[in-house]
Amino acid sequence: MLFGGLVGTPQGSGQLGRLRTPFPMCVKRFYLLVLFSGLATSGVLPVSGMRVYTSGEVEAVNGTDVRLKCTFQSSSPITPATLTVSWSFRPLEPGREESVFYYHERPYPPPEGRFHKRATWAGDIMGRDASIVVREVKFTYNGTFSCQVKNPPDVHGNAGEVKLTVVTTASFSEIVILAVAIGGAIMLMVILLVIIMSIRQCLKKRQEEWVEELPRRERKDPTVW
Repeated sequence: MLFGGLVGTPQGSGQLGRLRTPFPMCVKRFYLLVLFSGLATSGVLPVSGMRVYTSGEVEAVNGTDVRLKCTFQSSSPITPATLTVSWSFRPLEPGREESVFYYHERPYPPPEGRFHKRATWAGDIMGRDASIVVREVKFTYNGTFSCQVKNPPDVHGNAGEVKLTVVTTASFSEIVILAVAIGGAIMLMVILLVIIMSIRQCLKKRQEEWVEELPRRERKDPTVW
């Protein structure tokens, strides 16, 4: 009777309708949640939070300067008076994390430590660039550099990391690129030199032909007595 009342009678139909009503509402809410999540992920809707981007891995020859690139995007307008940039270093060997550089309205190089007089500012806050240059890198600089940017009220977000590897000599790929660049420059100079020499030879030959032809023209000129 209960089953028949729910299915076969109008009263049962009303109960069944009431029992089925919450299911479509849950489905609609789920669809809306998926829709808004997709829009936020695709960038159609604004997403709060600081986003920091770095080059990931960098290789540098011992004793040379290296630029550690760090750019950022903030959901809030850039405010130079409150924006801060913090660089820190975590070595490969066991050891504590130490400060590398700090920026707040102006650069604050480290007053002591392994990066004293070695880290310099190379960024542009209004250009959303928080990069630094580490001068004359050493093997003790092998490790991970972290770049953290805060632009109140946008203070939450990921910290970008750069893994630095200091090597004795440039890698094979860098040597190949350098050799190709030098070879290309030499080839271009040779081509330009050949073109210049060819033009000079052509002009010289043309001038000699003109000098030889001039007496002939004078002899053939009937106006000359």
